[in-house]
Amino acid sequence: MNGQTTKPVATANRPKGVKRYRITNKPTPIREKQVIKQAKEGKHVVLLRNELGHVLRTNRLRQNRTLREVSAAARVSLGYLSEVERGQKEASSELLASICEALHTPLSETLREVSDRLAVHETGWVPDTPEALFDSQLTTVA
Repeated sequence: MNGQTTKPVATANRPKGVKRYRITNKPTPIREKQVIKQAKEGKHVVLLRNELGHVLRTNRLRQNRTLREVSAAARVSLGYLSEVERGQKEASSELLASICEALHTPLSETLREVSDRLAVHETGWVPDTPEALFDSQLTTVA
């Protein structure tokens, strides 16, 4: 129906169980259409918000901190922080800066980790990160 959606409309004179639908002109966002198209083509779809959430959650768990602790320090609701970590919400730059500050992690480091994860998904190439350098030095020395 060309991106149009339907919603049920309640009317007083309609028999019980019969629904009437109204067409709304709210098209599906383009990015959602692209993600659906790529998924149907068998391509692996990587979303920035998922990768960002993964990095934030990993940093929080490394510090053995709870969602409650970080959300209080960042002054963001626990539920919203949870949604950001699960990739269900996209964090604004201000919110992201606040979360990183609460995690005592530089924003640039967080974004670098996200960038590295995206590079792996897009190209299969493992970036030259400090952890990767350290691991490779251990294997060559040993």
